[in-house]
Amino acid sequence: MQTSAAPFFDAIASGPSTAGTNPLASIAPGVAFFDFDGTLIHGDSLLMFIGEVIGRNRARLAFLDALRSGLHRHARGRGPGVDFPGSVKAILLRRTLRGVPVADALAAAERLVHRIRWHAPLVETLKMHRREGRRVVVATGALDIYMPALLRGLNVDDLLATGMEVEDNALTGRLCTGNCVRLDKLERVRGWIAANGPFGETWGYGNRPSDLPMLSIVDRPTVVKDPLTSRSADVEIR
Repeated sequence: MQTSAAPFFDAIASGPSTAGTNPLASIAPGVAFFDFDGTLIHGDSLLMFIGEVIGRNRARLAFLDALRSGLHRHARGRGPGVDFPGSVKAILLRRTLRGVPVADALAAAERLVHRIRWHAPLVETLKMHRREGRRVVVATGALDIYMPALLRGLNVDDLLATGMEVEDNALTGRLCTGNCVRLDKLERVRGWIAANGPFGETWGYGNRPSDLPMLSIVDRPTVVKDPLTSRSADVEIR
């Protein structure tokens, strides 16, 4: 039995699509940008990945400790991230992934492949864009150390992710790029379009509020409602 994807989508275009007035629409390929956590999959992948590295109970305790530290540091104006969620993420990564050999991180990514729960309507939407000849890019705050394993087999053209710094074949716990969420994701997507275009039409799929900046610059923006998020205890770290 097929399930309609309609309940999961909420188009939020600020105005009518520009496809009808774009002279490139009929001759240039289109591109579709997809968020990952809460869009292509249910819930958030980062804490699951950390759980595969250090153990699930330790990962949740580490998150709670990072949350407390982030609150204290932001109260003093000393948060390490550009915003509170970014500070919590930076603290968590430094405390849990510093010194982890790259080989161990990649092995954890392979184990994570079997834990994630795909959001079937969005996966089918991604495949539809591929069938219609459009390019597909995943833009996510998830880490570049594990995302290639999770996307294997989806025929994605490019990945814009949060980069982890590596020294001497081990993770340092620090980022080597911006945290690819909110305004950073907006700038990454805008830069990708400028470097790889022109495109006849652009699509974007993400969740609110973190993906609204990215969705504001595509021709056809869609907010995705994860039906499991409100009923689950999944923790989101963005």
